[in-house]
Amino acid sequence: MSASVSWDRFRERLCRVPDLGMTLDLSRMNIEPDLFDRMNGPMEAAISAMGALEAGGLANPDEQRRVGHYWLRDPDRAPEPAMADAIRRCVAELQQFAGDVHRGAIHPPNADGFYLALTIGMGGSILGPQLLDDALRTPEDPVLLRFIDNTDPAGLCRVFAELDDSLAQTLTIISSKSGGTVETRNAMREAEAAYRRLGLDFARHAVAVTCEGSTLDREAQQQRFLRVFPMWDWVGGRTSVTSAVGLLPAGLQGIDTEAFLAGARACDAATRARPWQQNPAALLALAWLAAGEGRGRRSMVVLPYADQLGLLGRYLQQLVMESLGKARDRAGREVHQGLTVYGNKGTSDQHAYLQQLLEGPDDFFVSFVRVLQQPDPEGVFVEEEITSGDYLSAFWLGSRQALTDAGRQSLTLTLPDIDARSMGALIALFERAVGLYAEVINVNAYHQPAVESQKRAARRIIDLQRAVMALLRGSGEPLSAASIAARLDQPDATEDVFHVLEHLGACTGRGVRKLGSGDEDSVGFEFREVKGRRPQ
Repeated sequence: MSASVSWDRFRERLCRVPDLGMTLDLSRMNIEPDLFDRMNGPMEAAISAMGALEAGGLANPDEQRRVGHYWLRDPDRAPEPAMADAIRRCVAELQQFAGDVHRGAIHPPNADGFYLALTIGMGGSILGPQLLDDALRTPEDPVLLRFIDNTDPAGLCRVFAELDDSLAQTLTIISSKSGGTVETRNAMREAEAAYRRLGLDFARHAVAVTCEGSTLDREAQQQRFLRVFPMWDWVGGRTSVTSAVGLLPAGLQGIDTEAFLAGARACDAATRARPWQQNPAALLALAWLAAGEGRGRRSMVVLPYADQLGLLGRYLQQLVMESLGKARDRAGREVHQGLTVYGNKGTSDQHAYLQQLLEGPDDFFVSFVRVLQQPDPEGVFVEEEITSGDYLSAFWLGSRQALTDAGRQSLTLTLPDIDARSMGALIALFERAVGLYAEVINVNAYHQPAVESQKRAARRIIDLQRAVMALLRGSGEPLSAASIAARLDQPDATEDVFHVLEHLGACTGRGVRKLGSGDEDSVGFEFREVKGRRPQ
């Protein structure tokens, strides 16, 4: 690629979305003109396939499951009237609930109102709310959000320590489609214990977002949570931000959820456009295909030049990598497809890894996100007639040009501002690009079989730990990892046994003590009953 980009090439490779004030500039991507011709048939077919999904076609035939997150922002497109009515009813009830919390009509038993909301979830059930909170949070928000997104005891303790005396005024939202996500369940149990320690009734502070009939739904109904809002099996976690998963915390926070849905709906309309050469999602997918040679051979570095979009890269990691990272295509052929995503924000990353992007391996392309309207604090000039925002814009242009001079590829997505509507559009744009890209490379973007294998492996370790504890408790003598594995008739699991014992020995109050040091074969472990163990 030439180090300079002509005005004609810029205009030729610029896609405008007037209804959203959004532009996509592909002038600095290595997209050869003949690729547009070669991709005409595949991209037209991909848009048609997306249309069939929106009409209610099966996305996962093995599960008989459809994909309907597009219906969440446009219920008129739902394939059945009852489904459309359920979506509208859910949105209305969410808005009513948030309004009642703000007015104090819904409040905790021992306080005048809920002023904090603790959102518990995993993956897509938390990344969307976190992104919206970080992008749209203001000092005037009626409810402040806090998040738990892991099963790390240190992280859990930190969150509850920060809430401390505010727990009485904290609403807890548990989001889990199946109700069986272990990390979410663990965090809910920890939250129950935290409320109980303060003499508070957890159920009077709790709201669930889950599928009807799930284990979480049954427990919420039995304990009489404040509310249960629906999820549906046709909404995947990574595309759930326009469902109650995202709308409930956003509405409580004070975000204009109608504008958010409207932005997503408008972007969906723009990304159904034909000819596809004027469709921003199709062009984004084309850029990914060109940069990665159709196999994801280059990573996507997400660089938004806006602090409010600092979590965008993290959000896109799941949306893109869980959707596209597949060992086999839909015909069963081994393909090992994927698109690696990383990034933080500009200008921070200029001082982090831009050096490697400029002089290291050519194994990436940069996706810049630029925001036109940004606040200028009190009109301060940091230099004569130059503001901080001027420098932010200059650093984006400088980084882009430096990459071009080094022969490295980049694209730029420009947003008019950061508000609820533009966030809805931004999220929808990447959802559609992922869907179209997956269709072209013939992988199923809407299932994640490998994630289930990790869960099964973790469950095996938990079962192993129970067996180890039972054997050690009953032995009455110190044992090594190798001897325990042999007694369990699992010699191949000796390393796992050692790590389980090492973990238990480091946890206070578990009764496992490590004896000796040095070579792992000479280290023994013993069990001593612990009095006053915390209640389960």
